Amino acid sequence: MPDKIRSIPRPLVRTNQWFIFLSVVTALSTSQVWILAVPLVAGLLGLVFNFNPVMRMAKLFLKKEPSAYIPEDHAQQQFNQMIAVVCLSLGLVSFLLDWNVTGYIFTVMVGLASFIAILGFCIGCFILYQWKQYNYRRSLH
Repeated sequence: MPDKIRSIPRPLVRTNQWFIFLSVVTALSTSQVWILAVPLVAGLLGLVFNFNPVMRMAKLFLKKEPSAYIPEDHAQQQFNQMIAVVCLSLGLVSFLLDWNVTGYIFTVMVGLASFIAILGFCIGCFILYQWKQYNYRRSLH
């Protein structure tokens, strides 16, 4: 029997993307940068303990079995979450150090990436694909 590919139902991924986007918009529009810690902690929990509270709560609202939804690759989503966690961390730390320009750069980057993903283009997926292509081409020489 072949190994089952781990996946996450698309509605849970979309919920997490919306949560990141709305957290960034709220934090920047209210100047309450501590709000960035909420998606940061959720992302860290997802990466370290495979328990993202945002997705876990959203799972309660699924109307069908998780397997009935379009699947998103778990490994790809972990990669994307790692990028989000790094950007949120750098943004939050920058704001706390009063490096506001750097804080805005990293925070806006993750906010835009999450919104662009909601619209259908995954920047993290593109980066990972290009990295794999680069490594493959390099292995040919």
